[in-house]
Amino acid sequence: MAGRSKIAQAAYDIALPLAEQMGLELVDAEYKKEGQSTFLRLFIDKKGGLDIDDCENFSRAVDPILDEKLTHDADYFEVSSPGLTRPLTTMADYRRYEGEKIDVALFSAYEGSKEYTGTISGSDESSVTIALEDGSEVTFGYKDISKAVRHIEF
Repeated sequence: MAGRSKIAQAAYDIALPLAEQMGLELVDAEYKKEGQSTFLRLFIDKKGGLDIDDCENFSRAVDPILDEKLTHDADYFEVSSPGLTRPLTTMADYRRYEGEKIDVALFSAYEGSKEYTGTISGSDESSVTIALEDGSEVTFGYKDISKAVRHIEF
């Protein structure tokens, strides 16, 4: 979730220390016009998942700080989860979901396939390693991954 506007980046920078203090990860921020209204949204997450209380508590704590320090007012302010199926885009995303199953789509085929499903067994600054169902492991550079999402089974 890159490419934040200047206002969204300022909100992110202001909210980040509080999120960390509360044991949350500030995943992203967006400031956008929808119809006639402007929205400031902060997306938070934590290991094991969020509940509505996490969003409400963070919203109540960060709102007065943003009011004081942010130079632009939005018509609406929201705090929410980035969602179960949001793409993994940063090393922090892969680390957060280590031990969980993900679906990976590659730009180019590796050993005859462009799609893999496996459990994240490790990651570093440039790559992620996933354990496949057959017991083997594969490592992909982040630059080779076109999309990676958590594998959701119902």
